[in-house]
Amino acid sequence: MKYIGPHVSASGGVDNAVTNAVKLNANAFGLFTKNQKQWFAKPLEKETIKQFRDLCEKHDFQPFQILPHDSYLINLGHPEQEGLKKSRTAFLDEMQRCELLGLDRLNFHPGSHLRKISEEECLNTIAESVNITLDKTRGVMAVIENTAGQGSNMGYRFEHLAHIIERVEDKSRVGVCIDTCHAYSAGYDLKSEEGYVNTWNEFDRVVGFDYLKGMHINDSKKEFGSRVDRHHSLGEGTLGIELFQRLMNDQRFNHMPLILETPNDEIWAEEIAMLRSFVR
Repeated sequence: MKYIGPHVSASGGVDNAVTNAVKLNANAFGLFTKNQKQWFAKPLEKETIKQFRDLCEKHDFQPFQILPHDSYLINLGHPEQEGLKKSRTAFLDEMQRCELLGLDRLNFHPGSHLRKISEEECLNTIAESVNITLDKTRGVMAVIENTAGQGSNMGYRFEHLAHIIERVEDKSRVGVCIDTCHAYSAGYDLKSEEGYVNTWNEFDRVVGFDYLKGMHINDSKKEFGSRVDRHHSLGEGTLGIELFQRLMNDQRFNHMPLILETPNDEIWAEEIAMLRSFVR
C-alpha cells in the first residue's frame, strides 16, 4: 500500500498538522515540530502532545506514516565548533520532540562543509553528530535526506549517504529519505525508464533498500544535473509525470511515507488523488 501526503502546516500547534492532512485525504504527512527558521522553540506542552497523539490514533496515522523534518538551520557537518555545537543542540531538541510525540523517524539534511574542510571530514562529523544524538535519545531514527548538491551541501551522492551510515554505530536507528527532485538535479536520471532502473539498482548496491524510510515526491524546476534545488508541481517540471507513475506501481516504495513538498498547496489534494489513480 502507498502512503501519500504533503508536508503540511503545523501553525498554531503540531496537532493541527494531523487535521490539515485529514482535510486533504492524505494517509501520510510531513511536518515541522517547531519553526524551521528558528534555532530555539518553547517546549511542547503536555496538552499539545496529547492532542497530537489522540488525533493520530483517531485518524489511524501510525508513526511510519509520518515524516517530520528538522530545522533548515542545522548543519551537523559544520566546520566550526560554535556552529557545530549549536547545530547538535538543536538536532537533539528536534529528536526529543519526536520522542514526546511518539514519532519514530526524523528527516534531516546531512550538512555542509562551507568550503572550509574536506568532504570526508564533513561526512565524518555528520556521522559523529548522529551518534552523539542517538546516544541521548530512544526510539527515533535519524533519516538522512539526499540533496541536490547545491553550494557546499553534502549528500548529493549515494556514496555520501553510505559513508555516514557506515559510521553510525546503531544501524537500526539510521535511514535514508530520497527526494526525487534532489536526485535528478544531482545527476541521477530518474526520468527515463532505463535511468529509473539504473538509479535504483545503484541505490540498492551503494546504500541498500533496507535503509529507505521515506521519500519526498517532487518534480524539478531545474534541468538534469543542475545541482540546483527547486521543487515543482508533479508533471509540470523537467522530470515529467512518467516517473511518478512508475513509483506508484513499484512495490519497493510501499509502507513508507511518500511526502509531497510541491510548491502549490492549493492542488495538493489533486496531486494525492492523481498519484493514487496511477496505481494499477
